[in-house]
Amino acid sequence: MRSWNLHEIDTPGGRTSPVVLFSEDSRAVLLGLDPGQELGEHEVRERAWVLVVHGEIEVEADAELTTVRAGSLVTFAPGERHSVKSPTGARLLLLLAPWPGAGHYPA
Repeated sequence: MRSWNLHEIDTPGGRTSPVVLFSEDSRAVLLGLDPGQELGEHEVRERAWVLVVHGEIEVEADAELTTVRAGSLVTFAPGERHSVKSPTGARLLLLLAPWPGAGHYPA
């Protein structure tokens, strides 16, 4: 068994310093967003799960903007385009499965 206290792990620099907690058949990444930081429109090859550990984010997908608060979980299908921003700052746990997804590392 392994465990992590997601409130105590440093994420200096916000989105520029994600912390990979686990990476085998799935991947867990802790990500801090400083106030005003965002992850512009993007997609991943894996199913993505985003748990808001602290703070609040705004998620845009399929031309719909949704506010997601601490304690909430959001999922994106593989290849689903989306963006994430936090006007006030947030701490996120990103889960990707399976890891790596098909086509993640081009030949």
